[in-house]
Amino acid sequence: MDLKGKSVLFLGSSVTFGSASGGVSFADMMQETCGIHMIKEAVSGTTLADVKETSYVARLKRIDKGQKIDLFICQLSTNDAVKKIEPAKTEQAIRFILEYVKDTFDCPIVFYTGTYFDDSNYERLVEMLEALQGEYDFKILNLWRDPEMLAVCEADRKRYMADPIHPSEVGYREWWTPRFISFCESI
Repeated sequence: MDLKGKSVLFLGSSVTFGSASGGVSFADMMQETCGIHMIKEAVSGTTLADVKETSYVARLKRIDKGQKIDLFICQLSTNDAVKKIEPAKTEQAIRFILEYVKDTFDCPIVFYTGTYFDDSNYERLVEMLEALQGEYDFKILNLWRDPEMLAVCEADRKRYMADPIHPSEVGYREWWTPRFISFCESI
């Protein structure tokens, strides 16, 4: 997909927002680099599971249905794992989002995972997302299992990550954004 001029809706929490880099994430860098029209609906600390009015589901429902969206990119929230949300509630939210975006915007859908960190709850969510791909038409940018992302040396990992979950600005710029761009261009 040629990204220039495309309207891309990003839905997520702190990683999509860029909480460890002054509110600048891969989404902003894609806008700068690729010339996309970015719609960034990202609120730190929120969950996919529809348990509060700030959930992904609740915020997605409030987005103008009449606008043209060329690509939808959604974060597999680490908050669902860290807050130990019942996996069935997260799965229900993912299913809702997949169906809602297809019915409302009829555009390609990408879910992305965080890069690897030691958390068995998040690993189960990654596995759930992979299993859902057999039922729904969407892509996964699986940074959790991506060989290139896993191969980064420890010194670079320390530069790229502000903590185990959140990239630093240099992490977004040098590590995450190029991967997002190449993945989205291949759609």
